[in-house]
Amino acid sequence: MKYHLLTLLSLFLFVTPLQLVAQNKTLREEGINLGVLPAGKFNAITDVEGVLVGHKTLIAGDSIRTGVTAILPYSGNIFQQKVPAAIHLGNGFGKLAGYTQLEELGNLETPIVLTNTLNVATAIQAVVKHTLAQKNNEDVRSVNAVVGETNDGYLNDIRGQHVQESHVQAAIENATTGLIAQGNVGAGTGTRCFAYKGGIGSSSRIASLNEKKYTVGVLVQANFGGVLQIKGLPIATYLKDEKQAPRQEDTDGSCMIVVATDAPLDSRNLKRLAKRAMLGLARTGGIASNGSGDYVIAFSTAAQLRIPYDNQGAMLEQKVLHNDDVSPLFLATIEATEEAIYNALLAAETMVGMHGTVEELPEQKVLELLNKHGLLK
Repeated sequence: MKYHLLTLLSLFLFVTPLQLVAQNKTLREEGINLGVLPAGKFNAITDVEGVLVGHKTLIAGDSIRTGVTAILPYSGNIFQQKVPAAIHLGNGFGKLAGYTQLEELGNLETPIVLTNTLNVATAIQAVVKHTLAQKNNEDVRSVNAVVGETNDGYLNDIRGQHVQESHVQAAIENATTGLIAQGNVGAGTGTRCFAYKGGIGSSSRIASLNEKKYTVGVLVQANFGGVLQIKGLPIATYLKDEKQAPRQEDTDGSCMIVVATDAPLDSRNLKRLAKRAMLGLARTGGIASNGSGDYVIAFSTAAQLRIPYDNQGAMLEQKVLHNDDVSPLFLATIEATEEAIYNALLAAETMVGMHGTVEELPEQKVLELLNKHGLLK
């Protein structure tokens, strides 16, 4: 299998999204339609117009299995034209740089970067330098870099802190729209999920509101545990795999969730949206355990809601959706989060790393179980 090649590598590799797309398997490609809302064209966070995703994947020798994933709300100077944003904390055993200022002001002014636990500081430095170097930011003296993480220390030599500022910069610079790589890529290279190989996963949903259509896209860095279920079927129980028992070492971990939408939501309703992502995680069997850092970052790309850094007046006028109209977006978030986690599992492949091997989800057995119970449709 492909994972045997990992032991032959001695140099850092960067695999572009286009190279990985053809290898990815998603829930829908396996004939499993989840939820009631339609997915977008790419069934990814990039279905939200303007959103870009970039990866830098680091695989070397027998112990380096890590990387960086960058999510940008749009291509341009985010610091000068900030976007409304909010964060929901599911369980706080993690590190999310930029949390307090984003919560206080309700806006995002940098790319969102995901990496491993011990390279958060490196990623902050890289995001700050990226921001300061942009045109029109010559007088900027404060940058709220938003950097999240999960711990990939089982497969990866995390103490070696192998992610460098150049890797973070590469993920940002290589970010693209359209199809994105999933599975063992970027910040998901060394992650585990439900005791199987985890990774990066993404999905999207389209919600209709008053004859208008809005898109919600989700990207996850899946590195958490619990008792896996799909479409309500307790997959872990049926597989009779002892790795799936709800033991402490199998449930701890983290999940970073990024929610994007083109709906005109302010930070207050974005926070409400972010809360619903945890319901999507729960649908998969995740339990937000004691040792899990589960954070949801939500932002809106609606152009009319951008907040200019150069304040031209005392009043900021914005038109946002009424509370009564956001429920379909809540459902979209739940469905997209759930499917993004499954996509991370399905796209991931068995990996050998520093402390052993993490097997991929036994996809064929899962499909047989779902088919047996009439759920494979």
